[in-house]
Amino acid sequence: MSFWPHLLLALLEGTVAAFVLALTALGLSLVFGVMRVVNVAHGEFFMLGAVLAWAFSSLVTDMPALGFLLALVGSPLVVGGIALVADRLVLRRLNYSPEATIVATIGLLYIIQQLVLTLYGPYARPVLPPIQFRIQFPWFGYSGYKLVVVTAASAMLLATWFTLMRTRIGLVMRATRFDRETAQTFGIPVNRVYSMIFALAAMLAAVAGVLIVPIQQAHYLMGLDPLLLSFIVVIIGGLGSLRGTLVAAFVIGLSDGVISVFFSPTLAKIIATLFVALVLVVRPGGLFGEKSR
Repeated sequence: MSFWPHLLLALLEGTVAAFVLALTALGLSLVFGVMRVVNVAHGEFFMLGAVLAWAFSSLVTDMPALGFLLALVGSPLVVGGIALVADRLVLRRLNYSPEATIVATIGLLYIIQQLVLTLYGPYARPVLPPIQFRIQFPWFGYSGYKLVVVTAASAMLLATWFTLMRTRIGLVMRATRFDRETAQTFGIPVNRVYSMIFALAAMLAAVAGVLIVPIQQAHYLMGLDPLLLSFIVVIIGGLGSLRGTLVAAFVIGLSDGVISVFFSPTLAKIIATLFVALVLVVRPGGLFGEKSR
């Protein structure tokens, strides 16, 4: 293929990566933006979503579409429940102290990882895509499922935006973010809101894991790259800025796709890391971060 077909392929791959990354990073940004907690275990929720997707789809091996639908509903619910338990048993007992919760979520990362290794094993396992068709371009065929991933991720991002900006629950979340003490004064159960946000963030990561597992096989170490990229996105976009998170996710996702196709995935990660360093030097709060007052 010549340059332009390669560029089209790179943009398609980058778009898929960007939407999945946006879902994952949005959860990380939500937790920090509202709770002021840096969740180092966020990538493991992504990994759990993928591993549970394999488990659920294995229940209906002769009907991939039904198995995938079961995984898309069941995996986020299970992961959300695990996040609720982790919040109540660990984070709440630490009173959501920023320093203590970093150490606690590092411990949570290793606990989840080792439990999955023990119960699931060290092997990568595939999940069949729910649909099997290819879109034929003049130069190559492209997986139709990847376009389904883009559509599903777009729907989830829009639903999350609508929940945060147009519902009473979203109003309560935003009030808690801006002033925890005042929110408590007005009778808002802040701890319950925090638990709900932590579970929602974990569920977003789990959905991303379910969507990606027919493309990348489920593995107990697959949460490391999404965690790194999500931190890069959140730092570039601005800690706690949802708009910045989405913009940065698409910048990093598309650039990762283009650089990976033309050069190598390793170079893409190096450039993204250098971009983070540049942003921190020029604008420490991120491109869309709130200025300190």
